[in-house]
Amino acid sequence: MGDRSRAVLPSVFSVFLALAVCWGFIAVTRDAETATEAYLHMLRGGLGDWAAYLDGGRVTLLTRPVGEAAIKAALLLLTGLSVAVAFKVGLFNIGAQGQMLVGALSAAVVGAHFKLPALLHVPAALLAACVAGGLWALIAAGLKLTRGVHEVISTIMLNWVAVSLVDNWLVVGPLRAGAGTVLSTTGTAQIATSAHLPRLLGDMSRLHLGFPLALAVALAIWVWLARLRSGFETRAVGLGAEAARAAGIPVGRRTLEAMGLAGALAGLAGAVLVLGTELRYPGSLGAPYGFDGIAISLIGGNHPLGVALSALFFGVLRAGGTRMQLLGVHKSYPELIQGLALLFVAGRLVWLALLRRRPLAPMNPNKQPEPSPEVPRA
Repeated sequence: MGDRSRAVLPSVFSVFLALAVCWGFIAVTRDAETATEAYLHMLRGGLGDWAAYLDGGRVTLLTRPVGEAAIKAALLLLTGLSVAVAFKVGLFNIGAQGQMLVGALSAAVVGAHFKLPALLHVPAALLAACVAGGLWALIAAGLKLTRGVHEVISTIMLNWVAVSLVDNWLVVGPLRAGAGTVLSTTGTAQIATSAHLPRLLGDMSRLHLGFPLALAVALAIWVWLARLRSGFETRAVGLGAEAARAAGIPVGRRTLEAMGLAGALAGLAGAVLVLGTELRYPGSLGAPYGFDGIAISLIGGNHPLGVALSALFFGVLRAGGTRMQLLGVHKSYPELIQGLALLFVAGRLVWLALLRRRPLAPMNPNKQPEPSPEVPRA
């Protein structure tokens, strides 16, 4: 078995084991038929009801579920890439949620309060989100390099700072819609139509430009890490900072670049959410996609293409989870599958031990044991 297959199979086995365990939970609490039908409902909710479509149904039976899966996959992909890029330089970015919040707010402000043509408005809002998320992440990187503060601690704390700053003050205070009037509401004002991410299938689906944008970003990250000198140096820093420094690699600069890029990716996820579906910053962003990115990155092996596959898979499950409620199964089962898969991936060494081939030497009963070498005496 090649090294590449050995690296991929633990994640694949972990996902299938998580699916089997969750199917067992439903089968035990309900029955096996309900468990199987719930899984089929989940797939129809994410990939479309092909049986009904082929039986003469409308094309929206396919486009709408696929669109919802793609929307969720785009967010999971960008936050997963945020975590993966930081991992490449040896940092554990738990702050993607906070970076996503400040990025989403920046995109909402630019989208609502700037008057620009559509050709410039969308890029301006996306760029503002990337800059805000990157700067928020650089706080943790600066503390790491100058004061030795562990990035896990600083990014966790910065998450709560972002929540308090954005959700608990700005969007219910000075930046809320109609602030200073009797018509004020929680959340920012609606963004201008020129700042909306274009829908790719019109009224047939909510699928928007954010999905191909996320895929293009994943491809660009892979090219950067695999083909460019700065990407090679980033990976070298993650493998051993002291060895990289001895080889003349600017460790501090590469660390700042990687962490800034990680924050920019999380901020971009916030912009995609605001410009593509929410169309404003609501009272709360809801699902913690920043924290989900940790699971997506680890299940994807911290590789950009692996993260993309992981995001696509769980995007389908997350989109179809609501249809499980038709059978009385809670819609949070996709999150449970994701969490269990992450738990099983954490036991990667166990999977690798099971996959490792250990050829046994043929037994020869007539062969005499070799004498042990004598230890020289002084």
